[in-house]
Amino acid sequence: MSAGPGLAQEEMLDPNAKQGGSIVITYKDDVATLDPAIGYDWQNWSMIKSIFDGLMDYAPGTTDLRPGLAESYEISEDGQTFTFKLRSGVKFHNGREMTADDVKYSLDRVTNPKTQSPGAGFFGSIKGYDAMSDGSAEALEGVTVVDPLTVRIELSRPDATFLHVMALNFASIVPKEAVDEAGADFGKMPVGTGAFKLGDWTIGQKLVFARNTDYWRSGLPYLDQITFEVGQEPIVALLRLQNGEVDVPGDGIPPAKFQEVMSDPEQKARVVEGGQLHTGYITLNVAMPPFDNKAVRQAVNMAINKDRIVQIINGRAVPANQPLPPSMPGYDKDYAGYAYDPEKAKAMLAEAGFKDGFETELFVMNTDPNPRIAQAIQQDLSSVGIKASIQSLAQANVIAAGGEKDQAPMIWSGGMAWIADFPDPSNFYGPILGCAGAVTGGWNWSWYCNEELDKQAAAADAVVDPAKAGERAEMWSAVYGKIMEDAPWVPVFNEQRFTMKSPRMGGADALYVDPVSIPVNYDYVFVNDVQ
Repeated sequence: MSAGPGLAQEEMLDPNAKQGGSIVITYKDDVATLDPAIGYDWQNWSMIKSIFDGLMDYAPGTTDLRPGLAESYEISEDGQTFTFKLRSGVKFHNGREMTADDVKYSLDRVTNPKTQSPGAGFFGSIKGYDAMSDGSAEALEGVTVVDPLTVRIELSRPDATFLHVMALNFASIVPKEAVDEAGADFGKMPVGTGAFKLGDWTIGQKLVFARNTDYWRSGLPYLDQITFEVGQEPIVALLRLQNGEVDVPGDGIPPAKFQEVMSDPEQKARVVEGGQLHTGYITLNVAMPPFDNKAVRQAVNMAINKDRIVQIINGRAVPANQPLPPSMPGYDKDYAGYAYDPEKAKAMLAEAGFKDGFETELFVMNTDPNPRIAQAIQQDLSSVGIKASIQSLAQANVIAAGGEKDQAPMIWSGGMAWIADFPDPSNFYGPILGCAGAVTGGWNWSWYCNEELDKQAAAADAVVDPAKAGERAEMWSAVYGKIMEDAPWVPVFNEQRFTMKSPRMGGADALYVDPVSIPVNYDYVFVNDVQ
């Protein structure tokens, strides 16, 4: 059906970049793991991306898929068989050449329950996944080594997200002998094919990444070394950046210092701002009256002053009018959403039989700025007659309440809001708005389940041909348009990302707010003071 391009210019080298130099990145917390099957936090995500590669990848600074360790791929007409041709001569950090056997081993490993990978479920469309997850099989039936440089993957259903899944860290290719040798310590002794290899790790102090001189993308990486210093308070990291001792503060700009940084022209010049695949929202539990009434949910959408909430977080976001963030395919830029109109909200509530309003509860995570945002929501609701008492709880307790059908009438998602795992509109539906997520312990806290929309979503995800991506995005826009009409959420804002970099750091701004390598795409940045 379609083949991935074997692009000659795919390295996307920067003519201004010079080879060499080293940089310092700081973090407050130590790194949990560098095992790609296990790591699932924003700190280790892009570190793992620099040590390992998958069959698929993204063009730097974008959400555009491109081949990685696969040189090309073919998709069968029915969208259920993917055949990947691997690049020849790619070496692991231990010197051994990578083959199709390593691909099979890596996919078997990540889906084996003994590995306890939090990303195993992403591979659910591969034939034989269920037998792996229930322990009745030791290998994925759908993954076949055709020859040393060809691997065939059969799915049990068409899955348009599958190439994105193959670009996730969880799909990174690892060498069996290194995993066997390290055992449970592979996360501390990682061996991959990536642009950097782990040079040194002093627990609680620092990690040093060294340039992989055998890297298969010729001319990359530019840097010789990256030092990650851990145990650094974000405020101290900011001071050290100002003193020229740190190149990127990994935890970003401390909220308490944000206005100070943005109002000082010299510091502001060091800031790079970009979108991220995030939406902050209020869930309205359709299983709990009166939120079982669509008119009530629509009225609440008109009662919330989103601009004021954005001001509370110092303008670190843009107001949202739909579930998808603006940088996501399927985002409908022509959709106007519900205007802020308290008078109309009051009239709609009266018409729905609530002219005196009603009492309800708003659950919120108890870390700043979320209680302050909840208070603003509470004030907006009271101005249309809704009295919401705030339940400010630890994150785990809010998540637990949301996962019970009759516990939480409203939840402000801040601190727990969905950030997409990959840049595809389906990732914002299934877990948080689809019927599959409306289960005890699930993440669909509005308990909205529209079986007709589930069918439309499945139809969109069966459009596997990358040439029809535009058509598929439109199908998803229609799904989210219907969701907004039913109004199980109040989308509030899309948080922006702010990264700081020292004056010596080079490379396009997009690399510092890379949508898939957070916080920085280390493989492509460089320093401009190399002699």
